[in-house]
Amino acid sequence: METFRIDVPAADLDDFQRRIDAVRWPADPPGGEWDRGAPPRYLRELVGYWRDKYDWRAAEARLNGYEQYRTEIDGAQVHLLHARSPEPGALPLVLTHGWPSSVAEFLEVIGPLTDPRAYGGDPADAFHVVAPSLPGFGFSGTGLGAGWNVRRIAEAWAELMRRLGYDRYGAQGGDFGSMISLELGRVAPGRVAGVHSSMLLVPPPDDPAELAGLSEPERRRLEQHARFENELSGHFRLLAARPQTPAYALTDSPVGQLAWIMDKFWEWTEGDVPEDAVDRDHLLTNVMIYWLTGTAGSSAQFYYEYARELLATPPARERPITVPVGVAVFPHDLVLPIRRFADRDVPTIVHWSEFDRGGHFAALEQPETFVADVRAFFRLVRT
Repeated sequence: METFRIDVPAADLDDFQRRIDAVRWPADPPGGEWDRGAPPRYLRELVGYWRDKYDWRAAEARLNGYEQYRTEIDGAQVHLLHARSPEPGALPLVLTHGWPSSVAEFLEVIGPLTDPRAYGGDPADAFHVVAPSLPGFGFSGTGLGAGWNVRRIAEAWAELMRRLGYDRYGAQGGDFGSMISLELGRVAPGRVAGVHSSMLLVPPPDDPAELAGLSEPERRRLEQHARFENELSGHFRLLAARPQTPAYALTDSPVGQLAWIMDKFWEWTEGDVPEDAVDRDHLLTNVMIYWLTGTAGSSAQFYYEYARELLATPPARERPITVPVGVAVFPHDLVLPIRRFADRDVPTIVHWSEFDRGGHFAALEQPETFVADVRAFFRLVRT
């Protein structure tokens, strides 16, 4: 473990400003506001704010308010935030982000999770929080070999927690972080107290007979899953097949990187624009982490590895998880699980919550709800 501090060179920020000033805008598309992607009117205004008002140094200082480390695991560099609780009985908890996110996703929840007493909560709910940057993402850097898929990252997290001296711990994640957290439960069942998922991916069964008797809300979820597979998974198909090709554009253009990520935050959150769900400065901090570290391409490689892992790995029901699982369902996520199919794939679900607000980036969109549900689940498995 080596201590780490973010200190972006001024020359990198000057280069960022120069590239924004020299941006070449595409022609305005026909049609509606977002139906063909991030609309020029919205993006021009956001870029103006980014250039003139956004303060990276303030975001950098906030991130540097936490202990940070880098360590090499299995040939990959891993960056992490480590926030220790003042409570002696705190349970270690590893929080795993997904794409297109970063450790900044958890900035609003680290305080309440580590020090509930200071936020009006019960100190018995305290956690020591470990928030790693996925290999190839953000401050973990770009130097990454092949083969870094869900299982390999889960194995790395088990080693990471061992190095931190944590023998028993919980895991939480959404997006790819959910898959990694569940796999961590399979990799280290004797150490993982429980897994909390804020995006449980449950594919529908192949047998049409299993679809009989679905309620109307369940049918809507099934239709949403089909729409994602057929219409809204273009980013997945592109990155799973040719991750390097878009990397050139995203690494060369900050506005291109911004548009790429804002499109997903609009699609996977609640509201007319991403800022309806997530603070504007926080959105830009997440984009800046990708831009300043040049990890658009290395993070995209995860899709390539994941797609090949899917072909080689049997379904989850054939690799049953044995540790307790909690599920939080936020209505504006990209896909929503159906409970009966979830129980088939994850037979150890002991906690299931459904909410009426929030989307894919739950810790950012609904931090109080997120914290309350994480606390509620882990109360069941702490001892």
